Amino acid sequence: MQNLGFKVNTKKFFNKYKIGLLFIFLIGLAGAGIAKFNQKGVPSTIEYRTIQLDIPKEYQRRGGLITADINDDGKADFLVTKVGKIVTYDLSGKQLWSKEINIQITNKSESRGLPGAHAPGIQAGDVDGDGKTEVLFLTIDNTLHIVEGESGKTKKTITIKSPEGTQRWEHLVITNFRGQGDRDLLLQTTNSEGYRMGRFLAAYAIDELLKKEDPQPLWTRDDFVANAHNGARVADLNGDGKDEVLGGTLISPDGEILVKIPLKPKAHIDSIFVADVRPDIPGLEVVALEERIDNRVFLFNSDRLIWETHYKNQEPQNGAIGNFDPNRPGLEIWSRSRYPEHQKPFVFDAQGQLMAYYEMDNVAPRGWTDKGVEVIFTIDWTGEEKQLAAAKERHESGDVAIFDPLTGEFLYRFKEKADRLYVADVSGDWREELIVLNGNKLHIYSNPEPNPNPNHPRLWSQNHYRRSKMTWNYYSP
Repeated sequence: MQNLGFKVNTKKFFNKYKIGLLFIFLIGLAGAGIAKFNQKGVPSTIEYRTIQLDIPKEYQRRGGLITADINDDGKADFLVTKVGKIVTYDLSGKQLWSKEINIQITNKSESRGLPGAHAPGIQAGDVDGDGKTEVLFLTIDNTLHIVEGESGKTKKTITIKSPEGTQRWEHLVITNFRGQGDRDLLLQTTNSEGYRMGRFLAAYAIDELLKKEDPQPLWTRDDFVANAHNGARVADLNGDGKDEVLGGTLISPDGEILVKIPLKPKAHIDSIFVADVRPDIPGLEVVALEERIDNRVFLFNSDRLIWETHYKNQEPQNGAIGNFDPNRPGLEIWSRSRYPEHQKPFVFDAQGQLMAYYEMDNVAPRGWTDKGVEVIFTIDWTGEEKQLAAAKERHESGDVAIFDPLTGEFLYRFKEKADRLYVADVSGDWREELIVLNGNKLHIYSNPEPNPNPNHPRLWSQNHYRRSKMTWNYYSP
């Protein structure tokens, strides 16, 4: 595809890959088929499969999906949430269990509370150390539910009082604050009146929640500088085996403020990501995108603000972080821009220097909405060092695409009616698949080409990958 408008700044769960698992995945899928794609230079066949879901077909603005091994068979399972319902399926398409229950899910968190648009509101992990996975979620009556992953049978329900000035606990994250594995829980909620921000946090030991009738938190905060539109994320930034809480403030495993980025009054964070942007600096870094006033992009870690930058003070709004140019050190930061139509993305390198900018109208395929793209995931699709990005058509249940963030070139287009898009490794060969929720069906697209790096460790072995796949939403995939 001709890259009109592209300009360059001259300053410039699981286990190691097993070939048998991939073989079974590709040839043993019920509902497998061929997705036609006629773009020049793209294979005409893409492996895909369909899983029929026991949920309403009609589009709903609340709810989402995650993947996790909840029946402990070493393969990915799918957890899908919609208004009043949770359904779970294994990789073969067999339903494991479903629940009719008022799970806490929302769309606009700034007016209706967390977890925000597209967020699934559900977590999975072995939280009691018995070697079996549990599933955790909140309901609108302020109750925490801990259920068996394989059966959905309730292990414990507990009501935890939320802070004064809030309606209920709204967002939950399985964490590791004490260095004992996934044995802790972070709860978050928003102020009940005005512009709602998730400034209230409470950390709990899950053993206490399971065994005691009046569990006490490990720590609490009421001054967390949260994303404006989505819940807190966590990751082990400094490699000490414990998780930090990520936002405009970074919170230590002990509940202390480590870093606070210099947001201007009336400004807020739209999106937040974690990655090893600067391999020359120990640990991982956090990328935050600012809305209003300066519209900056920040890079910081658990020690300090590393840099801040902007492109003509244009709002970055949504982003993708990845190795989009293997010839440069570190990772690149792609920003979508806010424009309601005719998006104009821009890209920074790991040093915060502008690399590229272009107009989406000049690179999108014919018939793609002029509103651009949304729900943008970095994707390891090819197995090569260079990463790509996946996205869906903005503001509609539309097509899905894989594109090159550096140039904007659309490489793959999938004719879809995508209500939700999710990217994760479910085949077991470490490369990632596209997982699309289309009405009451899951469509799973896989790359059929030979994997050029079959011995690459699975992405799920990375703490920040697992955490991000559990806490994604519309603004921070």
